[in-house]
Amino acid sequence: QVQLVESGRGLVQPGGSLRLSCAASGTIFSIDAMGWYRQAPGKERELVATITSGGTTYYADSVKGRFTISRDNARNTVYLQMNSLKPEDTAVYYCNAARVLTTPRARGNDYWGQGTQVTVSS
Repeated sequence: QVQLVESGRGLVQPGGSLRLSCAASGTIFSIDAMGWYRQAPGKERELVATITSGGTTYYADSVKGRFTISRDNARNTVYLQMNSLKPEDTAVYYCNAARVLTTPRARGNDYWGQGTQVTVSS
């Protein structure tokens, strides 16, 4: 079984910064992509950023230039550095691990973290 544990929740003022971390644990052979999604009240979950095992990144237009995703493959951990935060960034942030292989021949599965609250308010 694979588990994702997020950390870094918090309340910050507009313009502030926050760093989220997500560590995957369990029987893991490889993880294709890791990423962050968010869901604001009354809205659908949306993609924030992803990073492949090779380091290729993707960002939603709304966070480009402000957020940076990074990854430590040896520790199966993904980070999201959030700068210049805006009130509209307020949401529950979810970590995702895509196409996780527990053995070389296993079928890849996706896993989600439990979510961590980020609130941007003065």
